[in-house]
Amino acid sequence: MKTNKIMDYLDELFPDPKCELIYFNDYSLLMAIVLSAQCTDKRVNSVTPLIFERYKTLEELKEASLKDLEAIIRPVGSFRKKASYLKEIARILVDEYDGVVPTDRNILEKFPGVGRKTVNVFLGEFYNEPAIAVDTHVERVSKRLKLAYLGDDVYKVETKLMKKFPKEKWARLHLQLVLFGRYHCKAVKPECENCKLRDLCRGKKR
Repeated sequence: MKTNKIMDYLDELFPDPKCELIYFNDYSLLMAIVLSAQCTDKRVNSVTPLIFERYKTLEELKEASLKDLEAIIRPVGSFRKKASYLKEIARILVDEYDGVVPTDRNILEKFPGVGRKTVNVFLGEFYNEPAIAVDTHVERVSKRLKLAYLGDDVYKVETKLMKKFPKEKWARLHLQLVLFGRYHCKAVKPECENCKLRDLCRGKKR
């Protein structure tokens, strides 16, 4: 089967896939994912250690100077908006959830800067809950491998991936697709020559 071939190859390339964001607990992961919107993990990782060294608790982050926080996260882009997100997330967690990130999807999606993709990444990574987050890499790879149509939006891509792959594989598959898109099936100059999935790819004539 096509999906088995894809899973086997991804297992070969990434037998032990890991999230590349730096985090040390639930809220630091959630905030790192928020910062990663329209930004590389590498750049996010350049600022998150600075944030959590400067503000060692959620209470400290809640009371942080917005300008100081903006200065720290400036490299990630949209830094003013993202700084306000982090402060407000810290406030909500301290004031309403005793400092613990809730696991209810409906609650999380109401947090500032948090959408469906962010929740999927968070729950899949921190709790290994079955979820597939469709970022730019997952969307590109899915469409190239004809797992989704070129015109599908990210939600349609997610839905199709969930139908095609076993639920118990979703969290792992998400990480593998991200890494495959980041390091092999790149947006520019994808490494097609030795790819074992080339026969499945829309771009196999490249």
